[in-house]
Amino acid sequence: MIANAIGAQVTAIDINEETLSFAKQLGATSIINATNNSSIVEDIKDITHGGAHVSIDALGSAETCFNSISGLRKRGKHIQVGLMTGDHKHPKVPMYMVLANELEIIGSHGMQAYKYPEMLKMISDGKLHPEKLIARTISLEEATIALSNLNEFKNKGVLVINSF
Repeated sequence: MIANAIGAQVTAIDINEETLSFAKQLGATSIINATNNSSIVEDIKDITHGGAHVSIDALGSAETCFNSISGLRKRGKHIQVGLMTGDHKHPKVPMYMVLANELEIIGSHGMQAYKYPEMLKMISDGKLHPEKLIARTISLEEATIALSNLNEFKNKGVLVINSF
């Protein structure tokens, strides 16, 4: 949503058609279903006419990290947001591409606090609609169940705890 609001052409990649449809509603200009897709990197390069300027791996798997880096153009930036834990903590990185194409790899826990005023202005100006990202509200008691089910990827938005 933010990338679209600042003029980026966004390609969303996921394994769920509902989530991809939701991404289109939020401003993605193209989508790729990664289910049984062996040509994700080629698809990215076709859609972006040579590779993405910026890629974000929000999931944090070895495969999504590798594809995200491999789909970049020369001097592109990969931002790793999804945590790489367990079997994914030592991903295979196409280092030859990082060097040959002068790529940047950036780790991020999210938006820096000094950027909040700019984002909040975009909300007040009607360019961003964070309320569209809320899948549903739940109680603190329900959160223990929801947290243990996160790996099922059933939510197409954010769960917000609104009763304690």
